[in-house]
Amino acid sequence: MDLIRIILSIILPPVGVFLQVGLSRQFWINVVLTLLGYIPGIVHAVWIIARTPEGQTLRA
Repeated sequence: MDLIRIILSIILPPVGVFLQVGLSRQFWINVVLTLLGYIPGIVHAVWIIARTPEGQTLRA
């Protein structure tokens, strides 16, 4: 399932993050990063997908 999320993250980064963590703070950070630059959004999305177990949110 992570492979599908990563592919979606390359096409539209917030979708991959949404599928991983839902409407959390990480999703909104990714939306802002994607608006500021497509590449930072992709990097952040892949990072979130690789680091976060499915269904959990990151706490900072």
